[in-house]
Order: sequence, then structure tokens, then C-alpha cells
Amino acid sequence: MSVLAEGSSHGVKRRVGASLRPAASLTLLCLLAALAGTALIALTVGAAGIPPARLPAALGLWIDGAGYQLLARDQLVLWSIRIPRIAAAAMIGGLLAVSGAIMQGLFRNPLADPALVGVSSGGAFAAAAAIVFTDSHLGESLRFLQNQLLPIAAFGGSLLTTMILYAIASRGGRTSIAIFLLAGLAIAAIANAGIGLLVFAADDRQLRDITFWLLGSLSGAAWAKVATLAPVLAIALVACLSIARGLDVLVLGEAEAFHSGVDVERLKRISIVLVSAMTGVAVSVCGVVGFVGIVVPHLLRLVIGPSHRLLLPASALLGAILLVGADTVARTIVAPAEMPIGILTAAIGAPFFLAMLLRQRGLVSL
Repeated sequence: MSVLAEGSSHGVKRRVGASLRPAASLTLLCLLAALAGTALIALTVGAAGIPPARLPAALGLWIDGAGYQLLARDQLVLWSIRIPRIAAAAMIGGLLAVSGAIMQGLFRNPLADPALVGVSSGGAFAAAAAIVFTDSHLGESLRFLQNQLLPIAAFGGSLLTTMILYAIASRGGRTSIAIFLLAGLAIAAIANAGIGLLVFAADDRQLRDITFWLLGSLSGAAWAKVATLAPVLAIALVACLSIARGLDVLVLGEAEAFHSGVDVERLKRISIVLVSAMTGVAVSVCGVVGFVGIVVPHLLRLVIGPSHRLLLPASALLGAILLVGADTVARTIVAPAEMPIGILTAAIGAPFFLAMLLRQRGLVSL
């Protein structure tokens, strides 16, 4: 009787908790409104501030003949610098947050993060190598292409890391998630050792560029990079809808998911490719930005529950909000200079990560 009573009380608690959670449409609408508000604030603040009263004219919503010089300056700042930077920040934040949500569902662990598989480290090592090479005597002829080679090298390094990891973890048509994770940790250690060697060999200018890249920055965001990010984000979100149910069932275990009709191996392959592609593209544009993939999905699970059909698009929106806000602070807190965005995300994410660990320890001790 006590067991039945306890089970019924847990069932009542689950139903009450579910009823207290906001509806899916309301959650997404609130996140969209928050993203729009964050973007509007980001448009107006910066080293070249644009008052809200001048913003509609600068955006071309109406023509204001007065103050033509200020209007021309505002339009140049908005359309050449600020709008592409905000768009890139939103897309990168969405990519990193969705990658974290997929990783946590795949490993059935709220502490999982895309950086665990070594993709970020592989891209960072390739980018650091490109910086040192193009600034050396051997790469002097390619120095004028450094801005173009840097994202290409980072994406290539991320892609190569993914191929190596998949080859190590796959055998007989099956992919071992445990081996994939352990191999990722090993490759990340090798990549970090390579970065350390490059830092040791770099001169002052190269060291400054490598450090700024490793800490993350959106200072080089432009419309060309936004055009690269947009199709990747769109394809990733569509693909996420196809794996949402599989990730929900996978929480019960691989055997249970298989008996529920989920092709577990196909789900693993799609998830691994998605995480690698999204993380690699993000690293290729802004460098290494940590903790977004941990903080965002975990916060949303507490609010809206674990269903990936809602969690994945909501993670994209909240990740965009977080990174747009962090980038706005990064470019204004020490204006006219700029603070690397990775410092801010680490300052926010590291305490949150420690709190999660302490909470997990408390649950285990109980």
C-alpha cells in the first residue's frame, strides 16, 4: 500500500509539474520576444552609440532629412558592422546551444558539451597553425589571405577531427558512444598540446592573434560569414526535428530505444555529424566560446521539461539571446576596446557548471 501511495504521489507531482510548465507556443513566443529585445538593445549601444530615436531612420523605416551626416554614419555602423555582428552572434549561439542539447541527449548526461568530443580543440589548433604559418617566411605569399584562410582552416580542422573520431569509434557498422567520448578527450588533449607548442614558437604578434582567437571574438563578423552560418543553422534545425523523438526515447536506454522502433545507430551517426558540423562552423567564425552548450539546455530542461521537440528550437533561441547579450557587453564594457567574448561566457558558465556538479554530488550522496 505504501508503495502504491508513494507511486501515486510521484505521479501527482509529475502531473502538477507538467501543468505548471508553459505551453510550447508560449515558450517560443517569449524567447522570440526576448531575442528581439536583446537585438534592439545591441543595435543602439556600442562605441558609436545610436539613440533609439534615430534607430528607425537608420534602419530605413522612414526618411529623415534632418541630420543627414549623422544618418549616413548611423546607417554605415548598422548595416556594415552591427547588424551582421548581431546576426552572427545569434546564429552561433543557436548552433552551440543546440549542439549541447543533442550531446546531452545522446550521452544521457546534463554535463555533456560539444567541447568534450574535441571538435572545438581540433578547429582551434588548425586556426592557430594558420595564424603562425601565414605570418612566417614560408607562408608570406599567403599573408594577404589570412582572414579567408583562418575560418577555412578552423572548419577543416573540426571536420578532420570528426572523421578521425568516427573512424575510431565505429566498428562493424556500429558506433560506440563511450569510445567516441574517450577518443574525443584524447584528441582534445593532443590538439591542446599542439596549440601549446605553437604558442611557445610564436612571436608577440602571432601570440596576440592566437590568444584572441582562443578566447573567442565576433569582431570579424561580416555578411559573408552570416551567409555561411544561415544555411547550416537552417539545415541543422530541420534535421533536429527528425531526431527529436529518438533522443526522447534514448533516455530509457539503447535497448529500450531499439525495441521502440528507433534506429539507434542511425540516430548516433546523425547526432554526431550534426554536433560536429555545427560546432565546427561556429568555431570557424568566432573562435572558441565555451559553456553555452552546457548552460542553455540545462536551464531550459528545468523550465520546459526534457522533450527534445521543444527543447531543441528553444535552445537555439536562448543560445542566441545569451550570445547576443554577451557580445553586446563584450564590445561596450571596455569601449572603444573590446573584451573577448569567451571570457564573459566562461565567467557566467563556470560558476553555473560548478553549481550543477555540486547538485549532482548532493543527489548522489542522497
